[in-house]
Amino acid sequence: MNDIMSTLKYAILGLLNRKSMTGYELKKEFETTLFEFWNAKHSQIYPELKDLYDNKLVNFNIEVSGNVLQKKLYYITESGKKYFYDWISKLDNKHVIQKDEFKLKLYFSDLLNKDERNSLLLKELEIHSKALMHFKTNLLKFDNIPPSNDTDFVDYLVLLGGIKREEMVCEWLKECLSLCQNRK
Repeated sequence: MNDIMSTLKYAILGLLNRKSMTGYELKKEFETTLFEFWNAKHSQIYPELKDLYDNKLVNFNIEVSGNVLQKKLYYITESGKKYFYDWISKLDNKHVIQKDEFKLKLYFSDLLNKDERNSLLLKELEIHSKALMHFKTNLLKFDNIPPSNDTDFVDYLVLLGGIKREEMVCEWLKECLSLCQNRK
């Protein structure tokens, strides 16, 4: 097995470590549970599953639904669990630069007039304000902080991180707007 795996493969292994799933169910997890911090399309998930299967990190059982429909129910193998655990338990010291198209546009926004730049900033603020509201709404599903040995606890921690990130980005965008409006 290639020692360098895509992060998507680790995400799939992590989901399958929690429970067996079909490819469709994995896709739904990326659209609901993981979408706050990681995304994957149908066209990405199935090739990764095939690669994980080829490398004996996952396996599947065929389930028959109704008279005709067959679906693969994927599960993580012992080798997959070891590989996933090795990844999750080690901190990588690399500094990863996140690609951010908005910041790239902002960097070159000296080519825009003041109103165009303000419009760009306002649109981005609207996007992040909506994300912040969404995360805060999701936080309401917790009556209190789950026990630390519950899988909901880590969902809670990630959701808190999303809220803090969006609050910080909204604050930064408001400061950018203020600076742009107060400069010639």
